[in-house]
Amino acid sequence: MRIGIDVGGTNTDAVLMDGARVVSAIKTPTTEDVTSGIVTALADLAASSGVHPAHVRAVMIGTTHFINALVEANRLAPTAALRLGLPATAALPPMVDWPESLVRAVAGRPYLCHGGFEYDGQLISDLDEDEIRAAAHDMLDHGVRSVAISSVFSPVSAEHEMRAAQIVAAEAPEMSISLSHEIGRLGLLQRENATIINAALGEMAAQIVDGLIDAVRGAGIGAPLYLSQNDGTLMEIHYARQYPVATFASGPTNSMRGAAFLSGLGDCVVVDVGGTTTDVGVLRRGFPREAATEVIVAGVRTNFRMPDVISIGLGGGSLVRESASDGIDVGPDSVGYRLTGQAMVFGGDILTATDIGVAAGILDIGDRSRVRQLSDDFVKRALDAVEAKISQVIDRMRTSRELLPVVVVGGGEFLVPDQLSGVGSVHRTEHFAVANAIGAAIAQIGGEVDRIYSVEPGRRDAVLDAAKQEAVDRAIAGGADPDHVDIVDVDEVPIAYLPGNATRVRVKAVGDLLLASRHGA
Repeated sequence: MRIGIDVGGTNTDAVLMDGARVVSAIKTPTTEDVTSGIVTALADLAASSGVHPAHVRAVMIGTTHFINALVEANRLAPTAALRLGLPATAALPPMVDWPESLVRAVAGRPYLCHGGFEYDGQLISDLDEDEIRAAAHDMLDHGVRSVAISSVFSPVSAEHEMRAAQIVAAEAPEMSISLSHEIGRLGLLQRENATIINAALGEMAAQIVDGLIDAVRGAGIGAPLYLSQNDGTLMEIHYARQYPVATFASGPTNSMRGAAFLSGLGDCVVVDVGGTTTDVGVLRRGFPREAATEVIVAGVRTNFRMPDVISIGLGGGSLVRESASDGIDVGPDSVGYRLTGQAMVFGGDILTATDIGVAAGILDIGDRSRVRQLSDDFVKRALDAVEAKISQVIDRMRTSRELLPVVVVGGGEFLVPDQLSGVGSVHRTEHFAVANAIGAAIAQIGGEVDRIYSVEPGRRDAVLDAAKQEAVDRAIAGGADPDHVDIVDVDEVPIAYLPGNATRVRVKAVGDLLLASRHGA
């Protein structure tokens, strides 16, 4: 049996699954510290299912801890950015395009040193080890506790990043180190940005991981603990200490994977309506379509693995009010996890989308008599405003004329009508309210390769085979069952402006979680 937990802005959802069967599902309010909400969810799940903790073989958690900390610029470690690229790259120093407030929050210090490679592995310049030692000592003098090391074209050759890390570790043993070739993809500034963010979150990641472990162990569960990643796969808990940025979009991807599992549809649009936001994404072959361009996180351009998702401020807790143009505004502000205390049907005095659902007769919770004063016309106009918002976002996600089916999940699914203009059929599923937790529980282990290869004539198949095998090996190293790993995505992009038949190859492999011999966290 597995437990899947997803922490949202409003609710923390948890499910206990026996294979493909949902044994028990619960939904509890998310708490400010998040972890105590997980403790409550585990206790409620145990009480409702009657299953002994010893029978649980794995716990999967999707959490908003890390993205919230970045957006709020809270609990970030003093961080340096060490770039290896001189004499090139000096025109745009690290963090050049960051919001000033975020630079101050991480006490960001940039350092430029010699090193780096061309796209084909040739040196830009030799690594200057004394330069790196001097930088490390300056970091210590200024109270830096975490460093992000990036090198030009490090996805092609990581040699300089790894050597620089050894030097910094020798000079500053307590320094936390993040390497860009392990974090992002091709594109120096975006990859560097993602690595700096990862480094800044390092100290908090260790504290949060310890808190999650304590919460699970406190519930009497000794099974391995995993965190959901941005691409819908899992990482072992100790990896989360090193790569917190890999969890940023785990909420939407969990919902999308859960929707695919519940509906049986591999290709579809998923509309996940929560208490605060609505996330819309596209599934291809059962996995979220990845963003093809850079992703903006807290005002910073990055290029690590993120799903192609559009989020809007619309959910069950969204505030409803008359607009200045004689229309109805629903959201983007929300009462969030305070819904059960502030919505009108629960005795509060704030009109929310949940109140509209109750007044329309499509939702039966709380005290309906408290919204009887709402006119039929007002309720209809509010629901029309919601429908228009959702239809517009779905249309923005389309990349062809094909009308994909729409799967609606999330606690606020009542806001989506059975028919939407300009989209395919609308599907609803059992356990829709906890699809995110189900997506966490059924997630697999993934491995990915993203690299530029010089493909010599007659060597294409050999290059692809080597990339596929590396992706499989990475999935197995992450905890996948070697007998159940499949290649789910292969992408080749010839790069015409580079010589030598340069081709960017991306390969993704996923496999079922191997639990037989894995114990502890």
